[in-house]
Amino acid sequence: MSSIGDKIASIKGQLPKSVRLIAVSKTKPVEIIQEAYDAGHKIFGENKALELRDKYEALPKDIHWHYIGHLQSNKVKYLAPFVKMIHAVDSFKLLKEINKQAAKHDRIISCLLQFHIASEDTKFGMNAEEAYELLNNPELKVFKNIRITGVMGMASNTFDTELIRKEFAYLRDIFQNVKYDFFLGNIFFREISMGMSADFMIAAQEGSTLVRIGSSIFGERG
Repeated sequence: MSSIGDKIASIKGQLPKSVRLIAVSKTKPVEIIQEAYDAGHKIFGENKALELRDKYEALPKDIHWHYIGHLQSNKVKYLAPFVKMIHAVDSFKLLKEINKQAAKHDRIISCLLQFHIASEDTKFGMNAEEAYELLNNPELKVFKNIRITGVMGMASNTFDTELIRKEFAYLRDIFQNVKYDFFLGNIFFREISMGMSADFMIAAQEGSTLVRIGSSIFGERG
């Protein structure tokens, strides 16, 4: 049976150098995360604010924590002291709260705009019109403690690989349009967070820079 370190090495070996792996450790105990860390991996993703806060306290402080789930504004304060990137920003209200809480800790938090690209209605995320409204808000210019560094999306939960590829290509197009219209010349706006255990290779082929993989590393959620 492959160790967690072996599984991480195998996945990294399949990815282009331009793609970083986020090991999605949600629901997993700190001992399992420590095992992955001891194997040399330092980027982890969580989707529950309080669980992440507790894991941050218990684990090495050079871990890069990414918050990848839907985030309620009232939970931002638990993450602001340490979180490296928040992937699922889907409203101006949330962005404003992240800026406010980051300022209290004199930090700049990287944020990704989440887009709804899947055929299912159950997934969170903005459409292009909502995102452009957010990015055109004049108040955004005074936010000094957030940095919008790219986009994030989740493909449909389906075996139809062509549909998945189309959805990832659509997100890449959104990224390019948003970059051209709002971030031209901005070296920080460069991330496309897409791809999970079942579809990360398609995502990498379609331009992903961050893949979020849990079950292929840690097994199914227990």
